[in-house]
Amino acid sequence: MAAAATQSTGPSEPTEDVSEDELFEVLANQRRRFAVHLLKREEESLSIGEMAEQIAAWENGVDRAQVTGNDRKRVYTALQQSHLPKMDRVGVIRFNKSRGVVEPTPALENVDLYLDVVEGKEIPWSEYYLGLSGVSAALVIAVWLGTWPFVLLPEIAWTLAVVVAFLFSALAHKYYTTEMKVGHREKPPELQ
Repeated sequence: MAAAATQSTGPSEPTEDVSEDELFEVLANQRRRFAVHLLKREEESLSIGEMAEQIAAWENGVDRAQVTGNDRKRVYTALQQSHLPKMDRVGVIRFNKSRGVVEPTPALENVDLYLDVVEGKEIPWSEYYLGLSGVSAALVIAVWLGTWPFVLLPEIAWTLAVVVAFLFSALAHKYYTTEMKVGHREKPPELQ
């Protein structure tokens, strides 16, 4: 990513590029990640009240109708005073504090964030592919050495088995990453 425009004390001009450091700083906070998800999902401007209500619902694990006034106010205040001004300075959103409106910028549209959420006994995709590569290498060596029972099938069958294993793994990974992209589903990936 290229560096963003020079920072000023006021809101930044719309830009399509945000530096990685600035993007990581924005995404370091869960409320800001929720705001990014919401804006990418809606793809239009939102009132800070709507945003606060939805983020409060996600934080409390309830429907929007069940959000209390105190929870909504707590999120609203934090968004208005801290999170949205920071995101506006970086250039991923445009925040009009006087109107209470938040809108995405071209820079936010270019953020194609994927969260690799690993819970419980799941393994990260990188480790899965390392394991699959190790098993494939062992299989190739066993076939090459003519080890029983690998001699029972022709070498092309084993080659096809390795290719099919990687193909199905890649398809599953593609489906998973699509589901875990910010702004693609109703709830943020970390709440799935």
